[in-house]
Amino acid sequence: MTLLQLIQSDYQKHQKYGGHFFAIVFFTQGFWAVLQYRVAHFIYTNISWQPFRFVFLFLTFLCQKGIEITTGISIPASVKIGHSFYIGHFGGIIINANAVIGNNCNISQGTTIGVSGIGEKRGVPVLGNDVYIGANAVIAGKILIGNQVLIGACSLVNQSLSDKDVVLGVPAVVISNMGSKGYI
Repeated sequence: MTLLQLIQSDYQKHQKYGGHFFAIVFFTQGFWAVLQYRVAHFIYTNISWQPFRFVFLFLTFLCQKGIEITTGISIPASVKIGHSFYIGHFGGIIINANAVIGNNCNISQGTTIGVSGIGEKRGVPVLGNDVYIGANAVIAGKILIGNQVLIGACSLVNQSLSDKDVVLGVPAVVISNMGSKGYI
């Protein structure tokens, strides 16, 4: 997908949850953070000539820090995020620079997707498509999260999950296999 198609898919996802153009573009902090990420990631992956890349990355870094301070959402340019990404509420969202997030995912406030582990198990999560992450959830370590997974609020996920798992708790345990349908 092109940059404009990705931005349009993110906008349409935000529009699906309510709101019109003015409200989404001017008052939705999650959309601001995703928009800034899309532009920064485009520059990070597509501009190879070093003088331009340095200047553009520096400017996007300044913009990212402004968005981070304003919204409390940190999404580095190197993260890989699929289309139709949705951040429901602003505040306390931290995503590691090496994380991978699939298509059509929802992330709630207070979420951390970060590095954890020792030795060969040290790493960052890879999330599949259609993943819903509840408020204040932590997903950490070199783990794979399957497609259509629902992670409940305040859960700590440090083990890989299969498709359609619904998990809850600290540490998170599978409570059903109904998946994220209806949450996304």
